[in-house]
Amino acid sequence: MNKMSHTLRNILLSIRDLFISAGPIAFLGVGLVVLAFWWIKPTPPKTVTLATGPAQSAYEEFGKRYRQALAAEGIEVRLLSTEGSSANLQLLRSGEADLAFVQGGSGELQEGDQDELVSLGSLFVEPVWLFYRTDAARRIAPSGRLDGLHQLRGLRVNVGAAGSGVRALVDKLLDANRVPPASLQLSRLDQTPAVMEFLAGRLDALVFVSAPESPMVQMLLQTPGVQLLDFAQNEAYSRRFPFLAPVTLPRGVVDLAANVPPRNVRLVASTTSLLAREGTHPALLTLFAQSAQTIHSGAGWFNRAREFPNTRSAELPLAKEGERAINERAPLLQRYLPFWLANLIERMWLVLGIVLAAMLPLSRIVPPLYQFRVRSRVFRWYGRLREIESQMEAGTARPEDLFAELDRLDAHVEKVSVPLSYADELYALRNHIHLVRKKVRAMGEAATAQAEQQA
Repeated sequence: MNKMSHTLRNILLSIRDLFISAGPIAFLGVGLVVLAFWWIKPTPPKTVTLATGPAQSAYEEFGKRYRQALAAEGIEVRLLSTEGSSANLQLLRSGEADLAFVQGGSGELQEGDQDELVSLGSLFVEPVWLFYRTDAARRIAPSGRLDGLHQLRGLRVNVGAAGSGVRALVDKLLDANRVPPASLQLSRLDQTPAVMEFLAGRLDALVFVSAPESPMVQMLLQTPGVQLLDFAQNEAYSRRFPFLAPVTLPRGVVDLAANVPPRNVRLVASTTSLLAREGTHPALLTLFAQSAQTIHSGAGWFNRAREFPNTRSAELPLAKEGERAINERAPLLQRYLPFWLANLIERMWLVLGIVLAAMLPLSRIVPPLYQFRVRSRVFRWYGRLREIESQMEAGTARPEDLFAELDRLDAHVEKVSVPLSYADELYALRNHIHLVRKKVRAMGEAATAQAEQQA
């Protein structure tokens, strides 16, 4: 038991010496890592705000999908319901939203937007849906079918709420057709009230700019007595307005059995992008950009599979996180590790490398420090042994007193514990104590012999 206790004591002392020797350098290294962690902030915030759109809109539906996708990574996405794209731009500029859906051509970009906002790519197209009542159209055309914006004069038309961005787009289209807004009875109702008024016959037409996933669009496409305006000049519109693209709603795509729509319908569409504030955490941008690959990559009414997201039609600088998610495979670490761990390593590896490079030269002083601490437990007693030897040579102490001092010194040395690799120095000290003891004994014997001769 005593032997085991002595061995354990030696081990603990060695560990203590090693910790004391390497402790300051280890503390410095940990401090540098903590400082780098605080400066880089590799861990994203747990809450992010996404500005979507009106209730029951495609923006709201997509927002719910992003919220579900990021919830799997422990991120809470707060959905901020708005009137639409123009309001979303304002929320991004004011900092009330971190990310937002914004459609091309829905609002005028300001000078500072190029520096303060970034794009995560184009997500989907949003056709201009102009629904009109057949009974109202018969007052203009006996066939009950309209084929141009110029035929809307005198009709009651809803162009969306003030912040939706639809009004700005409709104004551009009306101006291109030389139709003054004053020639129409325009209203700015929100989407749901506008549909109720339209179905009740108190509106003749209404305009949406929305993805086909919108429940309102799906419902109106299948409502009897409601028709969708065919933009026969959709190619010309796309030449006049760079943010617009010509698309076609194929015959029967809504309902093959009922043949809805009964014919191909030509439309114009704007491209919607996911925008973010420049200061949004890069890990959040990566999560949103990667989620977009799943949410928007499927085939739709106006695109084939994997056409979206893409980097085309970007009105703002593309964030590097968005570009990497769209054009490259997922990073190697993210394929095998949880996102939080892969993100931590990816964002910290360079800093950790720099810290390691700085710590390597400093680590070279640890072995000499450790050696000095262990050997000092032995060498400190050489000073006392030297004092005893000096007293002996000077003759200032009696041999009996010197023997007592050497015994006390030997007792202290017996309690000194050192690693086995330094045991030779401990035994050397004990041998030197024995040599001094022999000198004291010889000196005592010589003094006794001299005293006897004198007697």
